[in-house]
Amino acid sequence: MQVGAEATPRGLRGKPDATDTCGRAPRKEEVVILPDVRSYFGRDDAAQLIRLLAGAGEDRGALETLVAERGIDPLLDHPAMAEAIRDEPGVSRLPLELVSYVLLRRSLLDGGVESRLLADYVTSVFLHFAAAGRADRITEHDDVDYRYLVDIVQDLRDAGGRRAFLLRAHLGNLALWLSGLFPDWIGRRVRRKGGPDLRYYEEMGQTGFRLAADDPFARRQRLDGLFRDAAVSFSPMRRALNSFSDRFLTPRPESPVDRLLRQATDDFETGWLQA
Repeated sequence: MQVGAEATPRGLRGKPDATDTCGRAPRKEEVVILPDVRSYFGRDDAAQLIRLLAGAGEDRGALETLVAERGIDPLLDHPAMAEAIRDEPGVSRLPLELVSYVLLRRSLLDGGVESRLLADYVTSVFLHFAAAGRADRITEHDDVDYRYLVDIVQDLRDAGGRRAFLLRAHLGNLALWLSGLFPDWIGRRVRRKGGPDLRYYEEMGQTGFRLAADDPFARRQRLDGLFRDAAVSFSPMRRALNSFSDRFLTPRPESPVDRLLRQATDDFETGWLQA
């Protein structure tokens, strides 16, 4: 592919596993990434969350009643849940899907993104793209690697049918993945190589999701509303993922000053928009 101004960060991709940390079979790769992580949660997951919250001082009986009446969502959204998971000595034995959803959901809620559907989708993108090389391809077994957003845009000019839809969705997904989880890497490229800044990634991601929402394939699979919401909420989702990354993935930045400036800029823009 042609060399562009932005690229996928090397050395930051996960490795595919045959099973997750609890021995579950891996989730089946879909042609389209779907917001389906919550559909995998069951009684065992609810029991795990109740145990963690009870250990953090919450009333076990009240939690069990809450689950019986309203299902698992109140536990997933509980304000103390993310901290309980983070402080759990045996966190590596918890299901990866469960840990990822809870931490991402809390970050999104704190960032003002309340939609469970978007939290589900963001978590699904996170889990899929954590597999080695998956972030570079529009499907798991596609034979083209896209390390640059501009390459996706270029291929969109001649693509049609399902491939065009997958390229549009991937443009949004990849822009969110990079700008959300690797903002410090983007900042270093801006300083050292004159690469595009976070605003560029936001604009490309919004464009990708808007185009995907308008695609007949999205309407056929009832994903048009999801992609439309993702386009509208791209900036707060990106900032929420930055907080998730800063807190859980890279708590010790290479350049604390650059991180502080980025956080201050985001805080100012968020406050200005809400004023």
